[in-house]
Formats: sequence, C-alpha cells, structure tokens
Amino acid sequence: MDDVDLLVKQEERREARAKKKRLSASIRPSASHCIECDKPIPQLRRVAVPGVELCIECQTLAEEEKKR
Repeated sequence: MDDVDLLVKQEERREARAKKKRLSASIRPSASHCIECDKPIPQLRRVAVPGVELCIECQTLAEEEKKR
C-alpha cells in the first residue's frame, strides 16, 4: 500500500464515521405510546425499532395505506 492508498482509506473511514454520526443523531427516542391510538408500545418493540412512534397495529395500517 502506498501513501495515496492510505489517504484514501483514512478518508473513507472519516466519511463512514460522519455518516454514522448523522444517522444516529437523526433517530429520535422511541415513543412510549402510539402517536395514533395512544396504546402503550412494548419495550421490546421500542428497543428493536429505534425511534418507533406507532404500535404494531397502527404501523400495519400505515403500511397498508401506503401500498394503495
């Protein structure tokens, strides 16, 4: 590997870190209750889907509406 290859690798790593930081900053905390029906969102769902705002039922309905 020469100097140019090392510089390219360093830049790729910097870009990957910056992208990861942007993505993690854009994820809001999960809601404890569904924003549509106000039912509690189970803890396991909140952990599995960071930033979740809908319960499973409302999420399913939203996805079905999107398909139409």
